[in-house]
Amino acid sequence: MASSGMLNSVSISVSDSDSEDPPGRMRVRIRKKRRNPRLRLKDELLRRALRRAVMWWPVLLFIAAIPLLLFEISRLFGKPSVEPRSTSRPSLEEEPVGNLNRLDPVTRLIHGVREPCLAILHPEEIQHLEFPKTAEPEFSVKEVVYKSDMRTYLSNDTIVSQYSEATRFNLFTGEQTLVEREESFKVNETAVVHCGFYSEKGGFKLSDDDKNYMQSCKAVVSTCSFGGGDDLYQPIGMIEASLEKVCYVAFWDEITRLAQEAEGRKIGDDHMIGKWRIVLVRDLPFSDQRLNGKIPKMLSHRLFPQARYSIWVDSKSQFRRDPLGVLEALLWRTNSVLAISEHGARSSLYDEAKAVVKKNKATPQEVEVQLNQYRLDGMPDQKRFKGKKALAEASIIVREHTPSTNLFMCLWFNEVVRFTSRDQLSFPYIFRRLNSPGINMFPVCTRKDLVNSMGHKRKVKPLVRSTG
Repeated sequence: MASSGMLNSVSISVSDSDSEDPPGRMRVRIRKKRRNPRLRLKDELLRRALRRAVMWWPVLLFIAAIPLLLFEISRLFGKPSVEPRSTSRPSLEEEPVGNLNRLDPVTRLIHGVREPCLAILHPEEIQHLEFPKTAEPEFSVKEVVYKSDMRTYLSNDTIVSQYSEATRFNLFTGEQTLVEREESFKVNETAVVHCGFYSEKGGFKLSDDDKNYMQSCKAVVSTCSFGGGDDLYQPIGMIEASLEKVCYVAFWDEITRLAQEAEGRKIGDDHMIGKWRIVLVRDLPFSDQRLNGKIPKMLSHRLFPQARYSIWVDSKSQFRRDPLGVLEALLWRTNSVLAISEHGARSSLYDEAKAVVKKNKATPQEVEVQLNQYRLDGMPDQKRFKGKKALAEASIIVREHTPSTNLFMCLWFNEVVRFTSRDQLSFPYIFRRLNSPGINMFPVCTRKDLVNSMGHKRKVKPLVRSTG
């Protein structure tokens, strides 16, 4: 009992020395270094920021997406954007300066995907293009006969005086009566119409060398500048094969020649300036230079009788695409015979008439005369025809020279002579009256892809007549 009591009173102490360390060896304690309070504060702030980001991530994501959303809206509803072309582009004689010499394709958004406005073939494909069989659709007119003056004149002088003070008809146009005008819209197998060049005394005289050259053209890109209002812009973007198949012809008067020579653009002994063949016109038939400009614009089939195709480009623009590629994209691929741009701002000729008067492009009186005739002829105030805008912007006209397009252009020319020179007003009327098939009204952004718009450079000078 005594032993058990002793055991109960004995205490056993355990120290650090009772470890696996060998006896007699001291154990070294390592004191942990306290962290810098600043670092602890930084970590705490970081943890708080992460917790808040987790809580508010949808809001932060939305805020980050706002600039991208605004950018896409501006691209969708703003002007067509310009993006670099992925394919190799032809070499340029000059570097782009402003709009001049730019070859960048214009694009538009289609179903959320950005597509080129002009789907033109690759240069290697254009290289092998040949003129196809005509795409002339079924159309009643098989032949167009142009009225002419059968009288003989003793004098060699050009007679450009008008038949009367009330009209602009003269010996170049012939005097088309209202009865003849109405008959011209009655489509028969053979159409007999006024179409300029009515008399050999009517003006618009060309040299024999120029006539011979123009007779040789099978396809032509043409422009004109009368009165010195615009500079000459060299076409770009074409391949070598097109230069061998397509003529480039610019019609000038003496005023333009002098103005361009002052800018350093002199006509060579071969009648060329760069790629353009310069054709000097003497004895322009109208005092209105805009009306003189309608002759090469609308009557290319009269000026180039052997050509199958023509592309008209206003002188305020630089043509920047391969002409064979343009013919393939706008005519051959679509089975069309005439391609022209839709109007960018308006759809109705009656709305366009108001804009013409507001911008002082024509007098209210002459516009009203035209509209009264169109109302009398039953022309409705409709913004669409055959599913597209009825109003055109005619700074570029691409066409095959067929009986249907030749008739269309003759009647269109007669309208701008009879009424105002604003051809936008008369195009919808001709389009509806003839009900012509095979017309491709292409979008505005396609027109912007075809040319670099440079604008008019100077005010057109008054007409100077030559009697030589």
